[in-house]
Amino acid sequence: MKIALTGIKPTGIPHIGNYLGAIKPALKLAETCEARYFIADYHALNACKDPDQIRSMTLEIAAAWLACGLDPQKVLFYRQSLVPQTHELLTMLLAFTPKGLMNRAHAYKAMLQANSQANRDPDDGVNMGLFTYPVLMAADILLFDTDLVPVGNDQFQHVEMAVDIAQSFNHIYAKECFRLPQPIATEHSRTLPGLDGRKMSKSYGNTVPIFAPEKQLRKLLMRIITNSQGVEEPKDPETCTIFSLYRNFATDEQVETLRQRYLAGGMGWGHAKQELFEVMNTVLSPLRERYEELMANPKTITDALEEGSAKARELAQKKIAFLREIIGMD
Repeated sequence: MKIALTGIKPTGIPHIGNYLGAIKPALKLAETCEARYFIADYHALNACKDPDQIRSMTLEIAAAWLACGLDPQKVLFYRQSLVPQTHELLTMLLAFTPKGLMNRAHAYKAMLQANSQANRDPDDGVNMGLFTYPVLMAADILLFDTDLVPVGNDQFQHVEMAVDIAQSFNHIYAKECFRLPQPIATEHSRTLPGLDGRKMSKSYGNTVPIFAPEKQLRKLLMRIITNSQGVEEPKDPETCTIFSLYRNFATDEQVETLRQRYLAGGMGWGHAKQELFEVMNTVLSPLRERYEELMANPKTITDALEEGSAKARELAQKKIAFLREIIGMD
């Protein structure tokens, strides 16, 4: 059975882009794969230095995964910070990672560009945690002999870098020390649009939180930016933010029905947004209720993470022992 692994940084309550692009496909994979999913709390340290905020966001993201259907009895669910073998592997992998590879990382290049535009020093605000972020992600993945990594499109490069590093290691020792992981994403959520039509991202302020109360959810969806076409005009579903979101929550039959209404004309944007609200609320209401139950009983969350982390440490230690022997440090 193939091994699937993914994680989400604790950066606040996830939005539906996180749900559709990472959590939902990860849970689907868990039905057919041996799944290992983690809270990437050390990754969050690059941007957040507030310990109370780290703790609360870790609890929130763990509750989100559980509320969305993760079963800790069937999925290895753990905290990155409770598996110290990850960082021993990070140290090993750094010796096999060319600096030039890190120079090409999207996040680092974006900071260089922003600094250049602002006439700042090229590396202003760049800490080594950010610069070596892809290597820590490679350690997360390679430590557990991962085959499949469900991620958002913006993370594909990091999985490809993990493959590059693993191949270098395997080549040097002439042995398959690491499996080569493959990134996967769902068809429609790969570039999920936000309320303003741009990619859904917290940095754009165009997201829809998964557990938004019903009234807030409807209010947010009614803010979706549309064009000036009138009610009677036919509309193109393939270029519409409303339809792009709708097809991720509706049944195939519902999607086809709404598509025909778009093409036929006679439907205003307000009606389309109401249709979107109804299908989204149907899907998200039970998740919202479960999330509220979990956050009211946080020990349920921490117990699940501690139990999963203990199992993860056992697996990780076996891998580290194998690698120590390979590199001559047994």
